[in-house]
Amino acid sequence: MSKAIYTPDAPAAIGPYSQAIVAGGLVFTSGQIPIDPATGTIEAVTIQEQTEQVCKNIKAVLEASGSSLEKVVKTVCFLADMGDFAAFNEVYAKYFTGKPARSCVAVKTLPRNVLVEVDTVAEVCE
Repeated sequence: MSKAIYTPDAPAAIGPYSQAIVAGGLVFTSGQIPIDPATGTIEAVTIQEQTEQVCKNIKAVLEASGSSLEKVVKTVCFLADMGDFAAFNEVYAKYFTGKPARSCVAVKTLPRNVLVEVDTVAEVCE
């Protein structure tokens, strides 16, 4: 049985999906973009600022799901420009210290023309 997750500490879904789903001892987060949950807007401009906001959003969703950044086993990262890879990694490494498995790809366009989107799979804390 699965359970949909919602927290006001992360942006509300901008489409027909949940912030996360808990199933089978895992939490699957939807892709997070750098929307500030307090304002509903994208205030971050640089790849570093946007990555910081994305990681904060993921942290909030994971915690609402009964998990944490330390329990992440897989991430999928989408960049609008692979030229941002090094700068993205600098911020990402501060949050994902357990070095989960990861895919990182460049895509043509992301929602709201942001520079980065990340989704995760994590164990639910016991």
